[in-house]
Amino acid sequence: MDHNEFRRLGHQLVDWIADYRARLGELPVMSPAEPGAIRARFPVEPPVEGGRLAEAVARLDELILPGITHWNHPAFFAYFPSNTSLASVLGDLACAGLGAQGMSWQTSPAATEVEQVVMDWLRRMVGLPETFQGVVQDSASTSTLTALLCARERTAGFAQEGAGLQDGGAPMTVYASAQAHSSVEKAALLAGFGRAHVRHVGVDASFALRPELLEAAIAEDLAAGRRPCAVVACTGTTATTALDPIAAVAEIAERHRLWLHVDAALAGTAMILPECRWMWAGVERADSVVWNPHKWMGIGFDFSAFHVRDPGHLGRVMSTNPSYLRTAQDGRVVNFRDWGIPLGRRFRALKAWFHLVDEGVLAMQARIRRDLENARWLAEEVDRADGWERLAPVPLQTVCLRHVPSGERDEGRLGAHNLEIAGRVNRSGRAYVTPSLLEGKQMIRVSIGATATERRDVEGVWAALGAAADARA
Repeated sequence: MDHNEFRRLGHQLVDWIADYRARLGELPVMSPAEPGAIRARFPVEPPVEGGRLAEAVARLDELILPGITHWNHPAFFAYFPSNTSLASVLGDLACAGLGAQGMSWQTSPAATEVEQVVMDWLRRMVGLPETFQGVVQDSASTSTLTALLCARERTAGFAQEGAGLQDGGAPMTVYASAQAHSSVEKAALLAGFGRAHVRHVGVDASFALRPELLEAAIAEDLAAGRRPCAVVACTGTTATTALDPIAAVAEIAERHRLWLHVDAALAGTAMILPECRWMWAGVERADSVVWNPHKWMGIGFDFSAFHVRDPGHLGRVMSTNPSYLRTAQDGRVVNFRDWGIPLGRRFRALKAWFHLVDEGVLAMQARIRRDLENARWLAEEVDRADGWERLAPVPLQTVCLRHVPSGERDEGRLGAHNLEIAGRVNRSGRAYVTPSLLEGKQMIRVSIGATATERRDVEGVWAALGAAADARA
């Protein structure tokens, strides 16, 4: 492909993306494809001769769209918002076109310094103090693993520089709410703590971690000769968006010298609203914080914001310094390769810059307030509707509900009933919701937050749920 062909196909592809976004609301939200159906459309053998990219671009509608679930659809209410603004799309295109490698300052100074700029902008937008410095990671899963590695080495006195976890020391323990995301346990396992040393702390009626149970678990481990190491507190749990009491957890963490990591993967975006910052009161006392602008904010995946209070400690845990990576500027600049697990780093900050200068803080705040108002509207509708039950508070944008036919209390039958309701809605293509379990109860999660979602779309999913319930009666 020469520059002229690239220009022609590039314009064609941008037109295709613009047309796709314009007609997004007409498409079925969840892909109807059966397993293997998309793969079967492709030849078994790779192409022997090239020059067929124009054909591939022309066949996107035929080969790819049937296997796409449309996360930016206005009726997407599953999992969590994962918005990709068109400005962010252009930023990703510029990133790919530049092909920059941002592992150190010298390899592309702009990649490092623009990342510093946008991470400081994001820190200011959500109200984190200047004591924090930020770095872009690919996901909250990686950020949490990085945090637990830092916690492990602080408790172990940098054992990784010697015998590591094989030094025969007392086992270290990690604590998190019973409602914490599965990535917390996965990070603890990958960091070498072992499943036997992960403590799932009980929750209250609002599904938030109970500080007195955390204190009791720590006391039990201390009495048994184990070393309490880290606690992960959640602002906006995955199942219900429950809010762990950060300030109370921070007090316990400080008293026992535990690393405090705050997981606000979805909810962090809400903190651009000053009226929401009570939700993570005490966050300034955390050692590390993660939130995902690639969810609700609109910066396209992957872009996870990881903030730490002690970047020097992070660098010591994460750094290797072979001669071939050293540069003359190392003492005067930040090398982000030392702030995370991978050596190679894409210029992710470019799409963040594009998105932020396109939407701006005021428009973003208005959009988030709209989503919160729509969630409150749906919660009120559920509360006053006969036969419907709301299973959790609604501090953010997720409503957890289920249908309970008159007189039915058998959890097995209720579970099957609500699974079928969710299945009917999803198969219809009119909307996409997520069935899930909450303390043994089958529920339906309605997660509001796609950029294009307006009140009429929330009214539409509520109507679709009602129709599916009536069809089951």
